[in-house]
Amino acid sequence: MTGSRTAAQGTAGVLRYDGAGFVPETGVADTAPLLAADSWLVQDGTARFLDTHRDRFTAACLEHGLAESGVEGFWHGALRRLPEAGTWFPRVELAADGRLRLRLRPAPPRGGAVVLWVCEPPDPRVCPRTKGPDIGALEALRARARGLGAHEGLLTHGRGEVLEGTTTSLLWWSGDALCVPAAQLPTLPGVTTRCIQRHARELGVEVRGVRAGIELLAECEVWAVNALHGIRPVTGWLGAAGAPGPAPRAAAWQRWWSAQAIPVDGWTGAARNFVPAPPKSKGRELG
Repeated sequence: MTGSRTAAQGTAGVLRYDGAGFVPETGVADTAPLLAADSWLVQDGTARFLDTHRDRFTAACLEHGLAESGVEGFWHGALRRLPEAGTWFPRVELAADGRLRLRLRPAPPRGGAVVLWVCEPPDPRVCPRTKGPDIGALEALRARARGLGAHEGLLTHGRGEVLEGTTTSLLWWSGDALCVPAAQLPTLPGVTTRCIQRHARELGVEVRGVRAGIELLAECEVWAVNALHGIRPVTGWLGAAGAPGPAPRAAAWQRWWSAQAIPVDGWTGAARNFVPAPPKSKGRELG
């Protein structure tokens, strides 16, 4: 990232990008309708996998007809607005009206092990492969899961194939192979799971895309992962028989995830990893 950090840091709130800079915006609820969004953990000016977050958000914006140069300008400007101290969970947003926003939020408490609630059908998502449009519906499911004594809702598909949590991606171990839901299933292309899978392949670990019901995960080491918490072991689930097994690998992989943090000021970007679909309309400038 080039350019110096701004002085206006450390204050929670919403900033709208007008093509030249950021202006405060009030009265925008955290659950306001979105076309796209991305969020990540910032700890004392460091963050993880910024290139992949950038690529995913940019691809979603291009699908809605925004000009890539405008999204790039917004992204770099947003990074310069991130606080250098404290623990934050910022979110970049493409609003329903086509405007780009940065939502500066203190990070919520970060937890450990996860208990899942297997959600009852139907699946409420309308855009399962894009982060943003379904945030409100997924938050409602998570609230219901918490009311039942779980941390996350677990979405399933068709005949009960596991998909993902309401805020997490799901991975599990079968012997020495790392398993994820099959690519054909309607899951979000999560940044954290993507980077875990890439690292696993670098280590020579077999990564399998699998169609599996929750019963096939019984006695396996199961992880729920996202950009806020990293890697958390799943220790139980509600609404289905069986239970996950111990998670002997989780601590070492969480240490690897923690070690991936780099200074935001030192981020320079990387080659695109997400290829956008054809734009829905001609690219437009921001303003």
